[in-house]
Amino acid sequence: MSGLDLKQFYQTFFEEAEELLADMEQSLLGLDPASPDAEQLNAVFRAAHSIKGGAATFGFVALTETTHLLENLLDAIRRGEMPLRADMIDIFLETKDVLNGQLETYRADAEPAPETYARICAVLKQLALEQGTGRAAAPPAAAAPVAPAPRPEPAAMAEAAAPAAAAPAAGTPTLEVRLSRVAAKDRRGLIEELGNLGEILGQVEQGEDVTVWLGTTCTADDIIAVCCFVIDVDQIEVKVADRAAPAAPAPAAAPAPAAAPAPAASLPEAVPGAAPGAAPAREPAAANTAPGADARRAAAVEKEAGSIRVAVEKVDQVINLVGELVITQAMLAQTASTLDPVLHDRLLNGMEQLERNARDLQESVMSIRMMPMDYVFSRFPRVVRDLAGKLGKQIELVTVGRATELDKSLIERIIDPLTHLVRNSLDHGIELPEQRVAAGKPAKGELVLSAQHSGGNIVIEVADDGAGLNRERILAKAQKQGIPISETASDDEVWQLIFAPGFSTAAEITDVSGRGVGMDVVKRNIQSMGGQVYLSSQAGRGTTTRIVLPLTLAILDGMSVRSGDEVFILPLNHVTESLQPKLENIHTVAGDERVLYVRGEYLPLVELHRIFSIEGAQTDPVQAIAVIMQAEDRRFALLVDQLVGQHQVVVKSLESNYRKVPGISAATILGDGSVALIVDAFALARANRERLGQPDGLLN
Repeated sequence: MSGLDLKQFYQTFFEEAEELLADMEQSLLGLDPASPDAEQLNAVFRAAHSIKGGAATFGFVALTETTHLLENLLDAIRRGEMPLRADMIDIFLETKDVLNGQLETYRADAEPAPETYARICAVLKQLALEQGTGRAAAPPAAAAPVAPAPRPEPAAMAEAAAPAAAAPAAGTPTLEVRLSRVAAKDRRGLIEELGNLGEILGQVEQGEDVTVWLGTTCTADDIIAVCCFVIDVDQIEVKVADRAAPAAPAPAAAPAPAAAPAPAASLPEAVPGAAPGAAPAREPAAANTAPGADARRAAAVEKEAGSIRVAVEKVDQVINLVGELVITQAMLAQTASTLDPVLHDRLLNGMEQLERNARDLQESVMSIRMMPMDYVFSRFPRVVRDLAGKLGKQIELVTVGRATELDKSLIERIIDPLTHLVRNSLDHGIELPEQRVAAGKPAKGELVLSAQHSGGNIVIEVADDGAGLNRERILAKAQKQGIPISETASDDEVWQLIFAPGFSTAAEITDVSGRGVGMDVVKRNIQSMGGQVYLSSQAGRGTTTRIVLPLTLAILDGMSVRSGDEVFILPLNHVTESLQPKLENIHTVAGDERVLYVRGEYLPLVELHRIFSIEGAQTDPVQAIAVIMQAEDRRFALLVDQLVGQHQVVVKSLESNYRKVPGISAATILGDGSVALIVDAFALARANRERLGQPDGLLN
């Protein structure tokens, strides 16, 4: 065991512990104190127990102590010894937050400060004492006496964690644990960890396979969870053993016992360092005897075996290589297009097949980065619950489209904007119960989070059934801040004022919202992801914020256009149509600015050659092509010399490879090997509003 460095397993433990804590929170939020679901209680208990087992293995003392106290209470509740109350769920959720903090501290290779978790541990102990369980009376150090000094020394930890030799309590089941394909360096550590969960009655080692007979009150799931920190789940088999089984194979002696440091009465279940025989007698766990247990374990094994953990950096590297392959394929296709199809038919057929395969490969690789929106939506039940309680409101959260997928790079960036929108709806949108009842509404408000695919985009909506936006208050605030807006402006124009920097109609500043530093940031963040945000509201019926995002930023459907000798890419999702301008439809307004009349609408005329100071471009608008574009709820006509074509392009960061260029969002490589710049439609829209009185090349 001395040769095993447990640090190599830290990252796996941290990732799995994070997932377990997320599952724990979801189960806690779903619990009904009046009638708690047994399966949800067991899920919370198993999460705490698994984290405790892993934390004890690695010598994370603070994490072990805290999860041990939580586990004791959960065990008493699930066995009917303690009633569940609403305030307990609040305490358990706070404990989960503390565990998250401890996990992050250990991830940073530091030790949590005792004061950061002393309060919650004291609350958990007091809760146990109040309920008369006596389970938390022992000090935390006695509850999980792991020897982590120094933490990376597994031999010291194993010695301190070895179980005391004692006969299993009456009624304790014997489990046969088979570990297959176990490396010699891992074998002793696994056997010692099994010894932490009960008494090893015997063991047989045959090559790389080990069979251990364990007297324990733990479930098969608990054993699998602990062993999975060292080996894979498909290497573990747990079943109820015949009592006579250990005597037949001439079992080896159990690991050397250590003195039991904790009073037996304080431990309801085997804890690292505690005597396993001291645990209260129990009936065999249902998971070991239920008819469907084997099927459930087999399904878990199949699910685990069917997936692998891969670092995001590796996926990004593969995506980048596939992008290079697509560019190379486009270059070959352009070269092959000049060949005689009769003389080179086999080559051209092969090129067509290569193009199909490259596109399929590109789509398959891109799908690896896609994540379900449940990754985002799953964090909001807790946010809604906590804020609703703080604000004295009754709010039901409804989520739709949790399985809708979005690129990982975008799904992580959308969390903060959505969180702000949700907090706004809770604070400003949904009314207090008495106000809702007086308005003829149900006392409980409804907040809906939805996601769905629409073409090559994803549409995310945050909708509430609250009071809606107050038009008069928004107009009054705009006038007070000197923002020019007509009293007869449409509702949509008035709602857009909310996105102005520093704009807020909150009656008072709270720690929830109302500082006026949010909605403009929300809009900028969404636009930086190539998306758009729309707002709609009806007085007394609620407000809906609609976010439209591309599914990924790695590939872009674009229209290539030419201005002078330069080729640019226009994002196709911003292009609505293209047309040849007529002289009678072009009008001059303030200064030398011109607008184009298109079907009853006057659109600003933006000349691409003027924006980027391109020489040799067409200056006569009648001889040019007008591409009608839309960004930031504004439409404008972009003048270009020629439309080249439409195609998918691989997006390359210009900033990381060269430098940031105003008005340009990224770049791509064309089939002929030349670089084309991808136009930032939002930057053009903003520049168009600010260009009056500015010279040519206003973005340079």
